[in-house]
Amino acid sequence: MTTTEIETPFKRIAAIDLGTNSFHAVIVDIYPDGSFRTVDKLKEMVILAEKGMSDHLSEEAMTRGLDALKRIKFLCDSQEVESILAFATSAIREAKNGGEFIQRIYAETQIKARAIPGKREAQLIGYAVRHSISLNDEMVLMVDIGGGSVEFIIGNHKEMLYHNSLKLGVARMSARFVENDPISGKEIKKLEKHFRKKLKKVFKTAEKHEVKTIIGSSGTMENIGAMVASRQSLPADITLNELVFETSAFQELYKDFIQMDRKQRSNIKQLDEKRIDIINPGMVLVKLLLEKLPIEHIKISEAALRDGMILEFIQKEQPKLAMVQDFPHPRKRSIYELLRKCNWMEEHSAHVAKMALQIFDVFKKELELEEKDRELLEYACLLHDIGYYVSYRKHHKHALYLIRNSDLRGFTEDEINIMAHVARYHRRSTPSKKRHKFYKKLRKSVRKKIRKLSAILRIADGLDRSHYQNVQKLEIENEQKQIRFLIKTMADPELEIWGATRKAGLLEKVTGKKLEIFSLEKPDEMEPEQPLTAKNSV
Repeated sequence: MTTTEIETPFKRIAAIDLGTNSFHAVIVDIYPDGSFRTVDKLKEMVILAEKGMSDHLSEEAMTRGLDALKRIKFLCDSQEVESILAFATSAIREAKNGGEFIQRIYAETQIKARAIPGKREAQLIGYAVRHSISLNDEMVLMVDIGGGSVEFIIGNHKEMLYHNSLKLGVARMSARFVENDPISGKEIKKLEKHFRKKLKKVFKTAEKHEVKTIIGSSGTMENIGAMVASRQSLPADITLNELVFETSAFQELYKDFIQMDRKQRSNIKQLDEKRIDIINPGMVLVKLLLEKLPIEHIKISEAALRDGMILEFIQKEQPKLAMVQDFPHPRKRSIYELLRKCNWMEEHSAHVAKMALQIFDVFKKELELEEKDRELLEYACLLHDIGYYVSYRKHHKHALYLIRNSDLRGFTEDEINIMAHVARYHRRSTPSKKRHKFYKKLRKSVRKKIRKLSAILRIADGLDRSHYQNVQKLEIENEQKQIRFLIKTMADPELEIWGATRKAGLLEKVTGKKLEIFSLEKPDEMEPEQPLTAKNSV
């Protein structure tokens, strides 16, 4: 059994996004490989533009902002943060007394805030979304709806063709166009006319590159995503990241939501309290985007400006970090970042994954599994023992917690739950609705996949019971009523046969077949003159 050394963080930093509606802070540890891990978060609703966007921040608004930053600074100090990055956006950079407010921030909290240009804000948001969401060659429209401005980015996993910040934020638009509650049809038309005028370049670029997907980030889009998830019974308990829904789901929400008054909106638990009075322009904006462009899906990204700030910091510190860009894809990268931080048993886990994927390939069609399930099984195998990072006792349950709460990027909530539960059920009890509360909450289709993939991992893990990679060759005979595993080992095979046999029950249940495991040959002996044939071997 081998383990990698536990990596020590290079530096602990905090990134603070001083937005128009809210101040967001995230504290992260940065590691020598260029990855980062969230330590703590704090969000403070401040509503700097309580009377709409103006050229002057009120004393009350600045006091709310300063109080919020004092709490954030206290958190940073308690977490022993070494560097604080603080970027101010629309409301502060436009206000005539924005500079005065920035001076007061430093005088009262020792936080050095910088007002960044809107175009740079859009660029950093683009970096953040690309880091957190699985993108490919398809061009997508990234939309970050803030209080004062909206950032639009058109790009894919390789490049950004367009990025800009427009003064179309929900607080600004509410103050300018909305007086009635519920919002009136006339006000909606005025908003739409204004949006069309300002979005000509966005529409033209998106149409040229055949954009069919919107990726929404930050508060307004997250609130929209959470409301859709609730109405459609989509999984969104542990993360909104990678939540995807069809445009029709938003249109159904819009039809009901736009008619609500304040009291009705306040009863929606997925809607932030201080967004109740200003979200309607955001709803109208999204509806217009769907009408003007051939959008098929909307996806939510939990990454935003603060994540872009961290990525930019890491890039600047690259010579000190000796960053290794092993995995450009966010899914694989985030898996390996978690593995490294949890002192993973690399050789054992990789060996288990190799055998599990071989078993998967044999039973894929029979168990009605998909190719994407193969990837999730591989990651679950690699992660199955990370619970040792907490303790040996109940390490399978610790793995469930770590995977569900590690901000894995590029995965939907269903996918995270599948990996977490498959890892959890690699030992001891099998999935049970009666006894396991997290498993019980999952959708039936997700539970079925977990049972099938867990059955495979349990067997593969048993085949390396020694953690010594004793099984050198695995051959599988899959017959109508019988499964035979034929193994060739370096040393005595008894422990591996015992380990796999005692975990065979779940695979036998999901296939309806009896499993038997035999040694293909005894160690250090010649193969028999008439070796057993196998229908599948690797």
